[in-house]
Amino acid sequence: MRRLLSKHGYRWAIGLILVLLAAAQAMEIIPSPLIERFEVIAYDMRMRIIPPKLDPRIVIVDIDEKSLNEFGRWPWSRNITADLVDKLTDHYKVRAVGFDISFSEPDLSSGYTTLENLANRELKDVAAVKERLEKLKPQLDYDGRLAKAIQGQPVVLGYFLTDRQKKGVLPNPAFTVKDLDGYKLYAHSVAGYEANIPVLQKAARAGGFYNATDIDSDGTLRSTPLLIQVGDGFYESLALATARVALGATKVKPIFLRDAILSEQELKEYGILDSIRLENDGIRKKIPVESFLKTRIQFRGRGGPDGGAFRYVSAADVLKGNASTSDLSNRIVLIGTTAPGLFDLRATPVRADYPGVEVHANVIKSILDGEFKQKPDFELGFNLVQVMLVGLILIVALSSLSPLYSVLFTLATGASVVGFNFWMYESQNMVLPVAAVLILISALFVMNIAWGYLFEYRKGRAMVNLFGEYVAPELVAVMSEDPESYNMEGESRELTVLFCDVRGFTTISEGLQPNDLREYINRYLTAMSEDIRGNRGTLDKYIGDAVMAFWGAPVALPDHAARAVATALQMQATAKKLNDDFVARGWPPLKIGIGLNTGEMRVGDMGSKIRRAYTVMGDAVNLGSRLEGITKEYGVGLVVGEMTKLAASDYAYRELDRVRVKGKNEPVPIFEPLGLAGELPEETHHALEKWHQALALVRGQKWYAAEQLLQQLRQEDPDRKLYALYLQRIAYYRERPPGENWDGVTTFETK
Repeated sequence: MRRLLSKHGYRWAIGLILVLLAAAQAMEIIPSPLIERFEVIAYDMRMRIIPPKLDPRIVIVDIDEKSLNEFGRWPWSRNITADLVDKLTDHYKVRAVGFDISFSEPDLSSGYTTLENLANRELKDVAAVKERLEKLKPQLDYDGRLAKAIQGQPVVLGYFLTDRQKKGVLPNPAFTVKDLDGYKLYAHSVAGYEANIPVLQKAARAGGFYNATDIDSDGTLRSTPLLIQVGDGFYESLALATARVALGATKVKPIFLRDAILSEQELKEYGILDSIRLENDGIRKKIPVESFLKTRIQFRGRGGPDGGAFRYVSAADVLKGNASTSDLSNRIVLIGTTAPGLFDLRATPVRADYPGVEVHANVIKSILDGEFKQKPDFELGFNLVQVMLVGLILIVALSSLSPLYSVLFTLATGASVVGFNFWMYESQNMVLPVAAVLILISALFVMNIAWGYLFEYRKGRAMVNLFGEYVAPELVAVMSEDPESYNMEGESRELTVLFCDVRGFTTISEGLQPNDLREYINRYLTAMSEDIRGNRGTLDKYIGDAVMAFWGAPVALPDHAARAVATALQMQATAKKLNDDFVARGWPPLKIGIGLNTGEMRVGDMGSKIRRAYTVMGDAVNLGSRLEGITKEYGVGLVVGEMTKLAASDYAYRELDRVRVKGKNEPVPIFEPLGLAGELPEETHHALEKWHQALALVRGQKWYAAEQLLQQLRQEDPDRKLYALYLQRIAYYRERPPGENWDGVTTFETK
């Protein structure tokens, strides 16, 4: 724990501060408009991603453009509206009709009032006029005609609540202050109304307000009150009244919370409402509500005839009897308009111009299904636990994970939080907070990334400073991920070392001007170094025209020998391309020799107090240097030791000799790599097999047979110095037989 605190203590402390700030916001100790705004966005997103499903129980009879074109501009005369009601109730047998329209002015379009005034004044002495007018009254009194159509039918009229005036007549309240039995009920309150004319409202089964009073600060409608107080009465919304009539309920009863902890007087004072209930004989429909008797509107679909949530039927088709009986029979019908210019549109989470009539349809559906998306009583406690738990897990996890796994873990955590939140919303009807914890997740992730960049970056830079001159950038990147695992302390490790030298460099330097020589050597060293670092080699040093490198440190490479062989072959090909360019420029030709050896070496930071370097030392290193030196003796560009051959077994090798180099008593076999065994042509494999037969004959002192094979090989490849070398040795040993105890080893007395 002490080590963890030393390593991560400051990072954990900053993370804990962020968690505590988020916890304070979750408990509403610190207000945050930004988080509140994100919470609203998250709430809206939940509704947008749920695909709509048509509810056939609720139908919207739309006063659309088609209806206006066929039956005239709005408002229609009440006789047309009466015909619409008759069609719906008598012909289509609907379950309930709710008007998202008010009738606050008498309909004078028939001229009946004018005729009545004439009969009572200028023509009062003409008895026939009054008699005729009485007979015409049922036809010309359009308000009476509509009242007759409404009378006794399940019709709910809409009206508008306002503080500006009192116009028309309100329906009977759902209940009054007296009915509360002393309990205080907190509700929206208005002083006035613009309601329906008395003759219509008295004929209707009920009435309900259609105000969109709970507009949020961003101008969006997300919730609506089910009851609003006017004077001493509490009045139903259009949706609540229509649902009640459709369900056959006659009463709306507030249900207050009962709590053994609080006294009866305290409960009455606080007025903690649990729900409202629709009641009648055998009917008890519970409707949960939030503060101020509000419910959250669940917007389903995009709204309108193509929204997919509710069926739309043109009012013109109903009036002409062309609508499908199956679409309307025993359905709850809402009469409203989507026609442009009639201004019954609302800004909602799913659409900026959502039909107002469909808002009521959504609330009715929630009442019928008993599904209301609400904030639970334990909202604050849940948010606190959520923030603390997720925050503490991330503090510990992100400080110990690599950048990639930090990203994956953060994404997984965020997805889990969002998934659980959506599951609670969809299946449990709970609106749980999510913004604070998601912002906390983002903040902790950014903090850890910034910490890694600002503080861990220094360790990475130190790693670059230590090893950047020696190893490839991709190896430095690997090392910087875990800098504690790498240092320049000496250690013994199996590695592969490479030595490369230019043939005849003294002659080259004498034949070039200083500037040309500088460019010559710089281009050569650059090309060789790029090949080495491109294969994850560690560049050790330049020794004049010589290059020294090794594989397997500081980053361990299990295939270090194979990488070294591949690099050496690539360097030979690169040197050939450079040679062609140099010769074309009139410069001396370039030929290189490379020695490779694999074995146990000492690697680390070595040198004096004045100058030090990250390098390798040991017998295996010395042998690699000797092998580079003897490449010219065999006329080859590359010689490797036996350990390298065994470790890089995918390559094909030509055994050159067994040698005893200066400084070593034990002979070692040496080999020339030719390439990957599977990529060499058949003739190369055939020549290689013949060569190894000849070499075995030489070591068996069967000079004649060996000479015959070597002559054949020389005819096939006359420029290969190796064949000429062994023919010379055969001629020498014929004159000076080596004796029966000859071990076939060539001894070199010079480096």
